[in-house]
Amino acid sequence: MIEIKVQNIVASTTFAEKLDLDVITKAIEETEYEPEQFPGLVYRLKNPKTATLLFRSGKSNCTGAKNIEDVRKTIDIIAEKLKKLGMDVHKNLEIVVQNMVATADLGGELNLDEVAVAFGLENVEYEPEQFPGLVYRVKEPRVVMLLFGSGKIVCTGGKNTEDVSKAVDDLSEKLTSMGLLH
Repeated sequence: MIEIKVQNIVASTTFAEKLDLDVITKAIEETEYEPEQFPGLVYRLKNPKTATLLFRSGKSNCTGAKNIEDVRKTIDIIAEKLKKLGMDVHKNLEIVVQNMVATADLGGELNLDEVAVAFGLENVEYEPEQFPGLVYRVKEPRVVMLLFGSGKIVCTGGKNTEDVSKAVDDLSEKLTSMGLLH
């Protein structure tokens, strides 16, 4: 089992039917709102260290968390602040993970030219003049992996840690069985 380190989780929820971003930005210090530049309000927390975009529609996107507990904590903190401002916040807020970015080390080096040939052109993009990593698109679970010659990988697109772990383990097995992990 290869150690996976979650670097970032992007999750969404809907706090309310609508949010008054002007009221929020005046009442809460940790916010930034410049509607001429971007329609969302940015709400940054120090603990957990996250940034959440709030929109007038009541929808939001939370980013920066390294685990689901921190996403939940962030959403709960914001929901409480919004309630204190008199906003009609939904009960039992559903959190939907949109994307999870994780890193891992396969524990050996890769010859990316060999990997590109062995994996075939269908699921691989490799242009070393443009980018030093190989892009490998996995169909199941549906993730994208960046493989580097050092054996380090970045996995993106996962919806949970189980998917990321499965994809990394399957990749490691495939590379080992083909004699490509040195």
